[in-house]
Amino acid sequence: MFTPLRIDPQKALAEIDTFRRKLAAGMQNLQRVGDYHFGASAKELVYEEDKLKLWHFTSGSAAGRRPILVTYALVNTPWMVDLQPDRSLVARLLERGEDVYLIEWGYPDLADRWLTLEDYILGYLDRCVDQVRTRHGLDRINLLGICEGGAFSLCYAALRGHKLANLITMVTPVDFHTRDNMLSHWTRQLDVDLFVDTLRNVPADLMNWCYLTLKPVRLNQQKYVGMVDVLDDPKEIENFLRMEKWIFDSPDQAGEAFRQFIKDFYQGNKLIKGEVEIGGERVDLKSIGMPILNIFAEQDHLVPPSASRPLRDAVGTRDYTELSFKGGHIGIYVSSRAQREVPGAVHDWLTARPG
Repeated sequence: MFTPLRIDPQKALAEIDTFRRKLAAGMQNLQRVGDYHFGASAKELVYEEDKLKLWHFTSGSAAGRRPILVTYALVNTPWMVDLQPDRSLVARLLERGEDVYLIEWGYPDLADRWLTLEDYILGYLDRCVDQVRTRHGLDRINLLGICEGGAFSLCYAALRGHKLANLITMVTPVDFHTRDNMLSHWTRQLDVDLFVDTLRNVPADLMNWCYLTLKPVRLNQQKYVGMVDVLDDPKEIENFLRMEKWIFDSPDQAGEAFRQFIKDFYQGNKLIKGEVEIGGERVDLKSIGMPILNIFAEQDHLVPPSASRPLRDAVGTRDYTELSFKGGHIGIYVSSRAQREVPGAVHDWLTARPG
């Protein structure tokens, strides 16, 4: 038996009129849209090598603070951490007196086809750490790794831990074989050798398509339907389009590094097993003895909390802290809740551990 639809004609007409007015205002706002940029905080280029750039943020006062080097994933540009003035992890850290550096990996081309994880972790990352250490006359600095960059940071901490005072990981996978890890289930069936040998470098558009299809309705339909609600608000339109630009402004992936990361991390789950080798050196997470702050997002569909929590038992340090954030993989950087909670937690944790 079917329940008849009960539609209030007056309410329906009012909703149609509201939609019409928002759409009309949106057309005007979209005509005034400019080219929105990332990287809201003042910064200087302090080191450059191949495609890589090392940035130092110059606003704020960081006297006496041990610097933080931020390393992001290879699959996106790192500017999600400094997207715009009111949505910036970097800006909030600077406001609290932290001294922040950031690695921008750049956009690989065919000249970078044969870059390996050794090149990224024991090459580029290591030299950036040394640059910061030298600039500040310090033996050890703080390292903050995000997502895949967090996995890189764990490898680095295990192999070159004497250069680090504290380690912070954000939305970082450690156990790649948890049941709710959708990316892992996909990639475990991938013939990665055929994939890389055919494509050489992995196109960014293909990577983005894969991420979008993890939540196809939400990421391909609902968010654009929902955009209608903010069409009459120029600031919200600007925020929406800046985020869209960041999402689709992604680098290609260097073929050999992609091959090794998929095989060793996603398919072999070797990081937590202690079987990853970087440049002939075995990555033993138990050798990490420095303080660790591990931050994960409770609604993260790319790195579920179950993939991040096992870090507690995998490392050797006794000084291990977890921060569970109510949000998603991107919201942990840009949501209003994140702006209130995450930078302060990082600052307070580091303040208690001056090294």
